[in-house]
Amino acid sequence: MPYHRRPYDNRNEPIIDVDNSWTPLIYFNDVRLKMGESVSQQLEEHESVFVVVSGAVDIDVAGERFESVGTRDHLWAGKPDSVYAPRGAKVTITGKGDSAEIFVAGGRTGTGPEPFRVSPDDIDTVQYGSDDTKTHRRIYHVLGQKAEGRAGNLLVSELFTVGAGGWSGFPPHKHHIERPPIETDFEEAFHYRFNPDHGFGAQFAYTGDDDFGPVYHVKSGSTILLDKTYHPSVAAPGYEMYYFTILAGRHQRSLIQYFHPDHEYQVHTIPGLKDMIAKFK
Repeated sequence: MPYHRRPYDNRNEPIIDVDNSWTPLIYFNDVRLKMGESVSQQLEEHESVFVVVSGAVDIDVAGERFESVGTRDHLWAGKPDSVYAPRGAKVTITGKGDSAEIFVAGGRTGTGPEPFRVSPDDIDTVQYGSDDTKTHRRIYHVLGQKAEGRAGNLLVSELFTVGAGGWSGFPPHKHHIERPPIETDFEEAFHYRFNPDHGFGAQFAYTGDDDFGPVYHVKSGSTILLDKTYHPSVAAPGYEMYYFTILAGRHQRSLIQYFHPDHEYQVHTIPGLKDMIAKFK
């Protein structure tokens, strides 16, 4: 079953480590640095991407230097700036300015041949849904279609539930069985933030019609590790919800979501949803 890691000060130590039992393909760390502070890591079995949430950093990947990565003052102020690192590369991040926050997403999912930067201009943006259907959402694909041939089977995105509350991951869907063209096998993890910060939401997780699986009360800093479930989520009215999503393909890069048969018809009624689905392939 899924696991909810409640908000805590991880002190730059992995929130989802390489040997976790819930999502063994996925790694996640939340790194915070002040001016001149540095951290280094070397993931021998994981490709990874370093997404600057706020502030700016210099990033060295196996001797290749990317300077002043990061353009946002805070999470809600535009698109991210990021750097991809191949499997086994030693990476050093050094803070610039007063403070910086970096999300590190890793996947035991193959690797690209060399490091590269994903600037805000390189981000593939998708917006879909509507206020009427309570599904208005914006997605910034950091590692999406544009990374085909440059990365392995790691998909990383920032997702915003736009406006005052609403649903995400809807209609309910899953992706844990390799049976293309119906579904592909992907592990997934979410890290949540809310605007204002005291906002909250709910993460559902259930396996089918007869399962009343857990519903997690998520807040800023919550991390959800998903396992073999349908997993819609919802933000409380008056709060904008963000989640950083890491998808790790066990067999391929193309994500095919299987929508619950009772709700699949809404794929055809929510504006722009089919375009969103296509962007994950």
